[in-house]
Order: sequence, then C-alpha cells, then structure tokens
Amino acid sequence: MHVNAVRAVGLFAGASALIVVVGWFCGAQKGVQIAIALVLCAGILVYLFGESLALRAMRARPVSEIERPELYRIVRELATAAKQPMPKLYLAPVRTPNAFATGGSPRRASLCCTTGLLRALDERELRGVIAHELAHIRSHDTLLSSVAATLTTLITALTLVTFLLPLGESEETDMPNLLGGLMLAVLAPLAGVVVYCGVGRAREFRADEQAAELTGDPLGLADALRKLESGNRAHPLPRERVLLATAHLMTTNPFPGPVGRLFSAHPPIAERIRRLRELRREWDLG
Repeated sequence: MHVNAVRAVGLFAGASALIVVVGWFCGAQKGVQIAIALVLCAGILVYLFGESLALRAMRARPVSEIERPELYRIVRELATAAKQPMPKLYLAPVRTPNAFATGGSPRRASLCCTTGLLRALDERELRGVIAHELAHIRSHDTLLSSVAATLTTLITALTLVTFLLPLGESEETDMPNLLGGLMLAVLAPLAGVVVYCGVGRAREFRADEQAAELTGDPLGLADALRKLESGNRAHPLPRERVLLATAHLMTTNPFPGPVGRLFSAHPPIAERIRRLRELRREWDLG
C-alpha cells in the first residue's frame, strides 16, 4: 500500500475521534450520537464522493478533445513523458485562474482547469501548472487530499449542528447559542489543522520540483504562479464551506486573506517562486 494511502486511513481515524470528542463536549450523549452519525456519513461520503467532491463544488464538467484540443495535447504529452495514465479532463466555469487534481489512484485521476486559467496563461505557463498537478497524481497526493477535503467539510458542518443543541434547560432567552458560537470559532481552526496535518506544505514544494523536471522549465511554472496569485486576488472564489474545504487541492490558494490561509496547505507563492528560480540557477551552473 502506498504511504499516502496509509496516511489517509490514519487521517480519517484521527479526525473521526476528534469529531466524537467534540460531539461529547457539545452535547454529551446526544452530541456523541450526532458525531457518530457524522463519522458514518464521512465514511460513506469518502467512499462514494471523495474523488468528486471538489469537482462538484466547482461545478466542473467533462471536457472533450474536440472542444479543447490544445489542452488535451499538452496533458497527453506531459503524461506520456511522466509515464503515467492520462487523467480525465474537466473544465470549471470559474474566472479564478486555478487547477486541481483528484482521484484515488493515477488510473482513476481527474484533472480540472478553470476557464480563468486557460485565459490567463500562455502554453509555457500552462504546461508548468499541468505538470504540477500530474506530479500530485503520480505521488498519490490526490487520495490524501480527497479524504482531507471530505473530513474538513464535515468538521465545518458540525458547527451548524451545535446551534441545534440547547445550552441548558432554560428557554427564557432568544440569544444565539453561546456554545454554538464558541464551537464555530474552535472548529474552523481544527478543520485547518486537519488539512495541514493531512496534507502539509512539503508536497507543494515537491510537486513544483517534479513539474520543473518534467517540463525542463522551472521559470515557466514560476511565471504561472505569479499570474495565479494576482488572478486569485482579482477574482477570488466565493467563501462557501465546500469550496473552503477543497482549497488545499488547488495549485495556489484561491482565497486571499486570513480565512483562506486557515484552510490552505500552500506555502507562500514568493517562497515557491524563489525555489524554482534557485533550481534554474543550479541547472545553469551544473
């Protein structure tokens, strides 16, 4: 079993235990019952929809080769060079320039580009972004990321459940449930911890380096990252729960600001660009 498959199992078990503990804290026996129901739902969702959660959240649709022949050509060339199966291609009707990959294995992988990405990048830059996502597929990062996205969605959904739990026997006040408000503030960072522990930032540096080796052009990816950063600021995604939970799948963080950084596993763009430039200099000197 691939190491990321083992990590995915460990992540699910740890997050499930966390959800049960939070359920007990919120509502004792009733809270535990709700938490166990959520864990069961999580297992079902990971099995049935874990690979398609981000695609559904982005309203992505399959794209044919007739519709986007250049995109198919680039992906096919890079997948062949990397000696891995060509993923299924999807297109998301979103102005935000970004891309992501999902799937439990390289043979079941899907790669999604936004319409904003295809408009913003030239072919050299697009090859860098696609090579980056193919590197995630080859390393089985997509399995771990899909599990993390599903669990993060459910953890943030638990904040809604807390508002249904009574704070006490008294019903004399119409004020919002203070416990629910507290858990809303606590669970959002915990969801971010699940993303960080389950995914981590090292994988982005690794995928950048592998993409540079595959294309032979570190600066192409560096230029693409700069454009994606400015494009994400100009056209950020709406901060919906499911989209926030899938932010770590993207090539770059699609949510500028502190809330987006909380759910992101991406290192700073400036650091990624610096490493790619250093890699180019090392190649030139070598």
